[in-house]
Amino acid sequence: MKSITNKIAGFFSITLIMIVLLSSCTDDNSNNNINDVVKQGEWKVSSFMEDGSDHTSYFSGYQFTFAESGVLTATNGSSTQTGTWVKGTDDSTPKLIITFAVSDGPFEEISEDWEILSYTDTKIELKHVSGGDGSIDYLTFIKN
Repeated sequence: MKSITNKIAGFFSITLIMIVLLSSCTDDNSNNNINDVVKQGEWKVSSFMEDGSDHTSYFSGYQFTFAESGVLTATNGSSTQTGTWVKGTDDSTPKLIITFAVSDGPFEEISEDWEILSYTDTKIELKHVSGGDGSIDYLTFIKN
């Protein structure tokens, strides 16, 4: 009888340890997916690194709004750029796909399929690897 009691106690101990370990592995964003996060409020570019060069100033003063409809608007008071956004995947990699309707300039530079590195309710970190030359760009949005 003592052997069965010890086995049951051991089973419950292992089960409890597994529950604790699995619950500690949850993502900070387990309650919010990136679609929910981006649609909340206005965002600004806090960093845009292209091929190791800092081009954050290209977006100085712009407020980005990610609408439920998939429309992305960047406004700085005197100028507005309109594009689209969608969350997608590529080879099981979550991506934020940003497209602006321009053929040159800074908004063309961020019209890419961005790998989602991390995100919280106030910060989104993205990375793009060029299919042409393998260069790496980083784009970070922070909530205003």
